[in-house]
Amino acid sequence: MGAHAPLHRFTHGSSREALIGAGIGAGLALLGAAGRKFAVQAPTMLAGEWDKALALEHKMTLALFDKLRDTSPGAHGRRSMLLTQLKHALGKHAMEEENAVYTAMRVAGMREEADALNDDHGQVKQYLYELTDLTRDHTAFQAKLGQFRRDIEEHIRREEQDLFPRLKQAISEKENSTLTRRMNQEGLKLA
Repeated sequence: MGAHAPLHRFTHGSSREALIGAGIGAGLALLGAAGRKFAVQAPTMLAGEWDKALALEHKMTLALFDKLRDTSPGAHGRRSMLLTQLKHALGKHAMEEENAVYTAMRVAGMREEADALNDDHGQVKQYLYELTDLTRDHTAFQAKLGQFRRDIEEHIRREEQDLFPRLKQAISEKENSTLTRRMNQEGLKLA
């Protein structure tokens, strides 16, 4: 019986150490995930006010379109990887706009404009669905991507040159500040 006591203490100590190690590992993983979220959202947050932040995201999104456009015919894996990045970027961006900016537009009396932009986001989802099925067909993928980019550029132009400046003027400085905070909170959800 005495021979089992040291083994029991060793087993018990190892279990406790393993649990502590697992707890530390889980804590580090959570910190890492939070750090990753802030790193992904940081460029947007550092851009300043909500309209400038969204304009930066627009620019970064168009750069992803360019990378996709520049893929060679046999680069199926690279095309798939870049398409995944584009989906993530557009998903995060849509969440920021739909849950913060378009909501603010509706409150400010710009309901029709917000609904039209939201409809555009439905088309974005359709394009992404169709492009997913075309990653192995370079010619068809490039044709669809070109049309998608033209539509996105029109959407961006309306937002940046007309609708966002109108919204920014329609709401107070405090409301603009609140909108920036809310937009960043939404972005962190998918970052």
